[in-house]
Amino acid sequence: MYKYEEPSLFSGKRGVAFIIVILLHVVVGWGFYTGLAQKFITKVIPPVEVAEIDKPKQEDKPPPPPPKLEELKPYVPPPEFVDIQQAPPENAPVTQSTVNTVIAPPAPAAPPAPVQHSHTSPKQDPKHPLKIGEDYYPDASKRANEEGTCLVKLTVAPDGRITDQSIEKSSGFPRLDDACLKGVRGQRLIPATEDGKPVELTTVVPITWKLKN
Repeated sequence: MYKYEEPSLFSGKRGVAFIIVILLHVVVGWGFYTGLAQKFITKVIPPVEVAEIDKPKQEDKPPPPPPKLEELKPYVPPPEFVDIQQAPPENAPVTQSTVNTVIAPPAPAAPPAPVQHSHTSPKQDPKHPLKIGEDYYPDASKRANEEGTCLVKLTVAPDGRITDQSIEKSSGFPRLDDACLKGVRGQRLIPATEDGKPVELTTVVPITWKLKN
């Protein structure tokens, strides 16, 4: 019958590696013991030499300039604030200023535009003819060959009545002047008008006396 046996630690490759590890430990331990390791370290890592270095010489620098002294300005106190709207003290004199204000006179108003009115003068009324002409020529004036023109001043009322008559300029013959006044006294004319309304008006009417051959 087959019988299984565990292999030994020192058999095969495992055994060889194990022996080598043990030998290395023995060698290292022997080296530390004899001081060989210290010599090896000294050769591999040389000792550090400390050299004394001269201090750098200080350069002669010029001395720094003296500090500038600030100019001291004289102290000027700030101006006192005066409230101009503040009421003056009781004992302070009160000054009054008078300002003369010149007011320009208003511009004159433009004159109103003249109102144009329509006027008409008195006219002879055909219904009430004046007593003048050939039929009313004075006989004595005819015989004396008196001719001429007189200007008669008439005042005509709004209803057309002749309210006043007078000789403005004589014809040169009293009989012809009387004939003019008799011819208009108590007669009627078409009255004068203003804007279509009858008004009283005084006017001068020429009356001519002339003989026929």
